Amino acid sequence: MDSLDKALSGSRLNLEEIVALYHLPLPDLASAAHQMRLAKTRPDVVTYLIDRNINYTNICNVGCNFCAFYRTPRQGDAYTLSFEQISQKVSELEEIGGTRILLQGGVNPALPFSWYLEMLQFLKKHHPTIKIDAFSPEEILGLEKITGLDALEIITRMKESGLDGLPGAGGEILEDAVRLEAAPARIPSADWFRILDVAQGLGLYTISTMVIGFGETLSQRARHMIKIRDQQDRALEFHGGNGFSGFAMWTLQTEHTRLHGKAPGASAHEYLRNLAVSRLALDNISNIQVSWPTLGFKVGQVGLFYGANDFGSTMMEENVVSQAGGHDRVRVTEREIIRHINDAGFTPAQRNSRFNIIKYPDVQAKLGQPEPVLRAKLETALNV
Repeated sequence: MDSLDKALSGSRLNLEEIVALYHLPLPDLASAAHQMRLAKTRPDVVTYLIDRNINYTNICNVGCNFCAFYRTPRQGDAYTLSFEQISQKVSELEEIGGTRILLQGGVNPALPFSWYLEMLQFLKKHHPTIKIDAFSPEEILGLEKITGLDALEIITRMKESGLDGLPGAGGEILEDAVRLEAAPARIPSADWFRILDVAQGLGLYTISTMVIGFGETLSQRARHMIKIRDQQDRALEFHGGNGFSGFAMWTLQTEHTRLHGKAPGASAHEYLRNLAVSRLALDNISNIQVSWPTLGFKVGQVGLFYGANDFGSTMMEENVVSQAGGHDRVRVTEREIIRHINDAGFTPAQRNSRFNIIKYPDVQAKLGQPEPVLRAKLETALNV
């Protein structure tokens, strides 16, 4: 039995079998991944999220080679937002029907732990219906070093203050040989899993991630997926079924970073192949998201036939990928997402951060609105 047949039969693939998938004809791989996606999720539906990325500070002491976002405290454009500034951004999200914020920043040693707790409390008080998914494992590790507390104590107190989820940013390739080459001070893979395991044990939302294009081998990509799969097994068994809600994968952007010209990046062809492989390898994760911010909407649409069932989010504001040289469009209206999903032949459905569908929009009504009016509202909110 070859890898495709084994995966479609419901059997788990080992490392060698996952690597073998990368060498198959792309149409065969895509067909199998799409067949698997149709079996595991609503075949006629593609979901999306209305949210906003808020980077509360760009001051960071990690200094990853592939990051163009971080600043040192002495740089003129370094910043830390006030609670009121963050709240204003959340209010703008509420005005367009958003349901969650993705709140992340650099590892800023000047911010005491109390600042984070007070910020969460402030936001929950003023925006009680908005879910707060915040802080990468890297940020939690930074707080461990600053406070002397462990992740369990830190995340427990954050949850009590209003934290709803801990996104899986900072995963990139979870092979330390790759991580040390790209960013020696980056969080080790064992700490990444340790911190997300704590969050899952506390019932928080988490998502698994992957970034390709560092020059990693196919075996390293496959091992990354196996580690994600193993953690999902553990979470489902020991944390009451509260594992990763989904998987998001994108390509490395290096244009304005110190890795420019040193890391190969990844093409749309590589991205789609890896997307299909992930659907077949990650047999215990139902929801897989396309990445339109790094490769554009057309590749995002194609990805819906390579194993993905989610079109991602409006983002509304995104600074990290865009500053590293991502796709020109890193913000989008709900109408545009609905149009891309509809044009691909699927039924759009708005979801929450746990991938639960909360409503089916009136497609005809949404597409009947003039796009320039919607975009003007978005750009006014962002002051661009």
